Amino acid sequence: GVTTYLELGPDGVLSAMAQECLTAEDAAFAPVLRSSRPEAETVTTALAHAHTRGIAVDWQAYFAGTGARLADVPTYAFQQERYWIDVPVSQVGDVRSAGLGRAEHPLLGAAVELPDSEGLLFTGRLSLDSHPWLADHAVSGAVLLPGTAFVELALHAGQRAGTELLEELTLEAPLVLPERGALQL
Repeated sequence: GVTTYLELGPDGVLSAMAQECLTAEDAAFAPVLRSSRPEAETVTTALAHAHTRGIAVDWQAYFAGTGARLADVPTYAFQQERYWIDVPVSQVGDVRSAGLGRAEHPLLGAAVELPDSEGLLFTGRLSLDSHPWLADHAVSGAVLLPGTAFVELALHAGQRAGTELLEELTLEAPLVLPERGALQL
């Protein structure tokens, strides 16, 4: 059950090799001495690393005789109140300033007529932050855009292009949304 190791040798050679030997993913190694760094820095770093992994370190004993003392850390000025405005991602920026028109659809952000044809281009940004309901469509841990959303997008594009009938829609691969960040459509 040991997952945190301190190397007491003259350098971090064993710590580097031990990482290749153990299969536990949460194992951590901290060399107490490093040939290229001051001893006080490396031993403090190793003990701090152990402390952050839940190992009890007697800091009073470690700092005894050094003159070190506890100091109050200033608190964060806005600790009790939130001053940030929550703006939905779809409302950030004005698409018209980029030469685009409104897509008039909750999954799409902008639309533009293609200059060389009578076609339309729709763009959007999907994320779990802007569309949290998509998290309900997880399959084997991956969030997928549901097939009905593809149908809705195709019907909307067809309506804007003057064709309101969708006879068939074949999906070759699922559209997987990233866990963090957004997906550009």
